[in-house]
Amino acid sequence: MKVIICGAGQVGWQIARHLSSERNDVTVVDNNAELVARATDTLDVGGVTGFASYPDVLARAGANDADMIIAATFSDEVNMVTCQVAHSVFSIPRKIARLRAQSYLDVIYSDLYQSDHLPIDVVISPELEVAKTALQQIESPSTFDTEPFLEGKAKLIGIELDEDCPVLHTPLRQLSELFSTLRAVVVGIRRKGRLFTPIADDQLFAGDQIYIILHSEDLSRGLEIFGKTVKKRERIIILGGGNVGLRVARTLEQNGDRIRMKMIEKDRECAERAADALVRTIVLHGDGLDMEMLHEANIGQADAVLALTSDDKTNLLGCARAKAEGVPMTVALVNDPTLTELKDALGIDAFINPRATTVSSILRHIRHGRVKEVYSIGDAEAEVIEAQVLDSSPIAGMKVRDIDFPEGALLGAVQKGDDVIRPDGDTKIEDGDTVVIFCLSGDVAKVETLFQVQVDFF
Repeated sequence: MKVIICGAGQVGWQIARHLSSERNDVTVVDNNAELVARATDTLDVGGVTGFASYPDVLARAGANDADMIIAATFSDEVNMVTCQVAHSVFSIPRKIARLRAQSYLDVIYSDLYQSDHLPIDVVISPELEVAKTALQQIESPSTFDTEPFLEGKAKLIGIELDEDCPVLHTPLRQLSELFSTLRAVVVGIRRKGRLFTPIADDQLFAGDQIYIILHSEDLSRGLEIFGKTVKKRERIIILGGGNVGLRVARTLEQNGDRIRMKMIEKDRECAERAADALVRTIVLHGDGLDMEMLHEANIGQADAVLALTSDDKTNLLGCARAKAEGVPMTVALVNDPTLTELKDALGIDAFINPRATTVSSILRHIRHGRVKEVYSIGDAEAEVIEAQVLDSSPIAGMKVRDIDFPEGALLGAVQKGDDVIRPDGDTKIEDGDTVVIFCLSGDVAKVETLFQVQVDFF
């Protein structure tokens, strides 16, 4: 597949890294020559320096025979014009654009992106993806990562094991026997910074960060088995009333849950806008790092603090202060991936990386075969792939024990009709089944071949 990626920032670079590692023909376009050089020096990609919306620049990037263009520059308008040029001049069949401005994302203007107006096939919004991730964290307490699969019937969760976890030093094979009715599979373990897929004889140790794919109905029981509380968060403080914070608060209000929220916003105009838009949320104008302001918001009684400002340091310090005041759950929005190593030192429960969520949402639309969902783990270390099995797939009609999965891949769930089951060696994969697979990044291409990969754009 020939792909042009416009924008060589963190998102563009990560997408280029994913696609080039799978032997796709990738060209990166950016008007910053240093960013283009970084991509071409570190990745197996081509590079063109120039403005992505210029037809001559796209022509030099190979737009005449490109299969897809991904417009992920910092400018919404450049991304939109780039897709228009890609369609009108070069007839590129698949066009993806990252858009930030809320006005462009309003449902009432969705007709704007039809082929006879602005021909964009997929619109990706970082703010929407981050808000969705924050809401998922609230729904799954005690996790540092969470993502739904199989239309919400299954979940991927990430939890860190404590010293009092009741199943430490227990082989995974024995866990399956002890909790035979629990529809859950431990698919990944990060130990001392290294992420790997476990085998049946592996044990769990304190400090391990584990990834589990489980049936959504078994979430509470699964968390209890691994020593985590399932108390619902009813008092929430949101630091930051910008696009992300406002969307999270508005969604929580609309859900109808008995959640009491307070929002702290430093900018007066932004705080007034949030106060006008929200009904049941108390909006306070002030600094989220000011202890007097935090006490005014009753920080000591809060069940959770979501730090969703545009400043990483404010989010980190806000969560650290909340932890010092005894808040059981803190979630920080962090753009700089190098700051994630401060998570344990500051006692923060979960990080949200906007770039990682954006990368996941873009990958969802560019994977091969009958791939329905893709979620990127960590710093592009692994992916969780949801895919449908077709009659022509090599694995159709095979039992799990007979499938030649790569070493870095592990099957986490299988949906047969309306039922989601925990697979074992005797599970037969059939035409029409949907599977969820955890896969280290180096084995993604091998996993895709199990589904008789062909480019499936539509």
